[in-house]
Amino acid sequence: MSQSRSPLAARAGATLLAAAAITFAGATAAQAHVRVTPDSTAEGGYSRLTFRVPNESETAGTTSVEVSLPTATPFSSVMTKPVPGWKAEVVEGELPEPIEVDGATVTKAPVTVTWTAAKGTQINPGEYQEFSISVGPLPKMGTAIELPTKQTYSDGQVQDWNEPTVEGEEEPESPAPAFEVTAAEADGHHAAAAHTDTAAGEAAGSDDSGSSTSGRSDSDSSDSAARWLGAGGLAVGLIGLGLAAVAWRRVAALQSARPVQGSTAGSENKPGSSQGSVA
Repeated sequence: MSQSRSPLAARAGATLLAAAAITFAGATAAQAHVRVTPDSTAEGGYSRLTFRVPNESETAGTTSVEVSLPTATPFSSVMTKPVPGWKAEVVEGELPEPIEVDGATVTKAPVTVTWTAAKGTQINPGEYQEFSISVGPLPKMGTAIELPTKQTYSDGQVQDWNEPTVEGEEEPESPAPAFEVTAAEADGHHAAAAHTDTAAGEAAGSDDSGSSTSGRSDSDSSDSAARWLGAGGLAVGLIGLGLAAVAWRRVAALQSARPVQGSTAGSENKPGSSQGSVA
């Protein structure tokens, strides 16, 4: 009897483990890797790009984040948002070839943005930090903007997020943050004003101590799609756990019921049973 129960218990246990794996995978998939969230993707406009940088090391903290900016379609303007405990530096460089921008020939443009942690500051294991820049104007609709990012840890380890994501294929192991430019807005002539308003809003969001609060709600809202994906995975996992638990209880009930039924049947046929005495 015990041998027949073992396969049933093993299958129920395996179901529970599989459901738990789905739960945790779904809840964390949307949070993994360095991501970029633009608050606007309209051609010719300016956009605040927010990089969410999670610390994926279990033993070291993140001390530096370097983002490479596009050179084939460069941004003529790049502004950084202050982050307490971090120094931001925008570096200009020579472009691979001259670019025509608004009738002018451009040979230099911002090529990297680097955030470096001050002494005693880092992104600790189990934490993440957000870094924002305001860039523009954005190139033509349909342009894919890739922003390879280099994440450096306190133990010297360097993680490059630089692999392109190809539509229709699985996401690579170390995808580069990226987004695609969309059609210009109807009021595209307000692009410069929007850029000024964004910078002013970020400055207003910083308190006297230098900490910056603006953009948090915007970033959280724009990241809602990723959170819904994580919530969906969590819901699927919970349903799986519930079904597996029901199956486990049914197996346990059947196993406990079988010996009792066998004992009752034996007592009814036994000559010395109470029914035989009455007869």
